[in-house]
Amino acid sequence: MTNTQEPQNTNTSGALAVAKAAAGLKLYDTASHAVSSFTPIKPGQVGIYVCGATVQSSPHIGHIRAAVAFDVVRRWFERLGYNVTFVRNVTDIDDKILDKAAAAGQQWWERAYIYEREFTEAYSKLGVEPPTYEPRATGHMIDMIDLIKKIIDNGHAYVVRDADGNPTGNVYFDVASWPHYGELTHQKQTAVSDAASEVTDAMGPSVDNAGNDKYNPVDPADMSPDKHDPRDFALWKAPKDSDPLDARWNTPFGTGRPGWHIECSAMSHRYLKDMFDIHGGGLDLRFPHHENEMAQTRAAGYDSAARWMHSAWVTAKGEKMSKSLGNGLSVPAVLAEHSAWVVRYALGSVQYRSMLEWSDQTLAEAQSAYDRVANFIERAGAAVGEQPSREEIMAISADALPADFVAAMNDDINVSGASAAIFTAIRSGNTLLSKLADRADSDVAKAEVREALVNVRAMLDTLGLDPLAEPWVSDGAAGGAAGAGADSAEHDALDKLVSEQLAERAEARKAKDFARADAIRDALGAAGIAIEDGPQGSTWSLK
Repeated sequence: MTNTQEPQNTNTSGALAVAKAAAGLKLYDTASHAVSSFTPIKPGQVGIYVCGATVQSSPHIGHIRAAVAFDVVRRWFERLGYNVTFVRNVTDIDDKILDKAAAAGQQWWERAYIYEREFTEAYSKLGVEPPTYEPRATGHMIDMIDLIKKIIDNGHAYVVRDADGNPTGNVYFDVASWPHYGELTHQKQTAVSDAASEVTDAMGPSVDNAGNDKYNPVDPADMSPDKHDPRDFALWKAPKDSDPLDARWNTPFGTGRPGWHIECSAMSHRYLKDMFDIHGGGLDLRFPHHENEMAQTRAAGYDSAARWMHSAWVTAKGEKMSKSLGNGLSVPAVLAEHSAWVVRYALGSVQYRSMLEWSDQTLAEAQSAYDRVANFIERAGAAVGEQPSREEIMAISADALPADFVAAMNDDINVSGASAAIFTAIRSGNTLLSKLADRADSDVAKAEVREALVNVRAMLDTLGLDPLAEPWVSDGAAGGAAGAGADSAEHDALDKLVSEQLAERAEARKAKDFARADAIRDALGAAGIAIEDGPQGSTWSLK
């Protein structure tokens, strides 16, 4: 029973000075129910803990949405110049893991490792940056046991004993002893809420709206008649008869294994010490997981997170995407039909607190966005004779980005507004490209195109979507953006079809058949193709 070594933060290389734009960042806080200015606890540094996967089975799109959402949050902090310590845990022991492993004839740790690797592969394919630390629950038993001891010593937990006075292995948090319980998720309004928070309050579980929670079934240990209060929850629990012998740990309060919530309190404290800046996770974790986590952390004598952020669900026909409800889409199945860039764009296409309806239209819009992005980047790179290096793109400070993009990202990570700013810049860049041949000051004109290209790629990179970054380049998802040699089949086919139409239009204009030429232009325009006429011929781009 050993722990990992004391963490040493290595996330310091290439750190930028904190941008002036950082002063304008505002973020929502679940506890206060309001958007407020962000001030880091430690100047120049941000500590983030995000609840990761319970590795019981393959990842689906609903799981990965939260990972993408908080990856974008992290990337914005990094673009603002903060040194970010990002912790994402792995729950590798749990009732579901034990039960499913037994049903499949597997060792529980074998099953956990198989699916942990599947999650890691899904994160990688979708461009989610690796965390600074990714601790497993099974590697932190001593931390959890020590934390439980502190809670007991502080009078906020009790050990269940048998008739002979011996500890049974069951330890419960004494909710009645903690007057602050419910502060995270009581949904009594203290501020005027926006549309997104109203929806999440209605759909997401909370102390005031727990009911029969189909997304978070009650832990069997929490059904025990030994509890002093129905609200009490398990910190440590005695093993079931069916639990393997290697899924049990000896403690002063009996043999057993951790409850659902204690691991995150132990690991967030170990890797981020006292109060840290942000605790994140999916909306379904708001209650009971995060409510209980906040209570037990503070009852142990430690500060909890300064701010709690929750990403909303991916829905299918209005229902949360969930394996338990039979409407989950596995990541491998989705990636078999769509490029990883397109899937990531779709998952990050709305602000993290907004529900994301998953449909063919969502993916079609993401594919259209990719075509517009790749077309501009390819054409702009050809016009200036090079693609700016990744090092140059990554070094762009938030202060150098277009103001409308910065304003959107500072507005509680409003990615919809940020995407609108990107496409505004692409439209302006396409206009510059169309006029390039007419400019006498060609060097100045090319510099303007290059500046637009750098801005577009840096904004995309902030969202994890620069087509010339990894993993998109290695996986072939960059399409035409990398240059003529890397054109996607879709772009090739579209270019051939449009070029044939443009050639026919040129012949019509030459023959002074302007009605036919206009009809071709209008038909292409209706299909989403913008035509720019110049002295050297006509060029096209996606609107």
